[in-house]
Amino acid sequence: MTEMLNELRILLPGAQLLNGFLIALPFTSGFRQIVQLEKWIFMATFLCSLSSLILFTAPAVQHRLLRPLEDRMHFKDVASKQMLAGAFFLSLSLVLCASLVIAEVIGHPAGLGVGAVFASMILALWWLYPWFSKRRKSIPAASSSKQQALFDDT
Repeated sequence: MTEMLNELRILLPGAQLLNGFLIALPFTSGFRQIVQLEKWIFMATFLCSLSSLILFTAPAVQHRLLRPLEDRMHFKDVASKQMLAGAFFLSLSLVLCASLVIAEVIGHPAGLGVGAVFASMILALWWLYPWFSKRRKSIPAASSSKQQALFDDT
């Protein structure tokens, strides 16, 4: 539980800050001047960001309502899945936000390019690196257990 709380302490402020920025944006005078495509990108960004915030805060609300926890392991499993889903939506919202800002400042082709760069960074660092690292650790363990089984059979 402590690890989960520490991870949320890192993710939650970023999601909250992004949501605050996105909530305020439509009420600025310049928002009405952006093109329709940018408004759709904004809506997708806002919905993904809001989804991440809901998923990040869900374990805290659920924990409060379910106290005392009867099945701690199940709760941790569900909370972990909610956090990963929240990270997925935060990933999307960060990419869309970067694309939207760059498109507004420099132009649409640059916005798409920068969005692709940030999507690649997030994909590599948040999702692929942990997956490959975990997989690499499990392969030697599996092969050594097979070797041990062969050794035990002889």
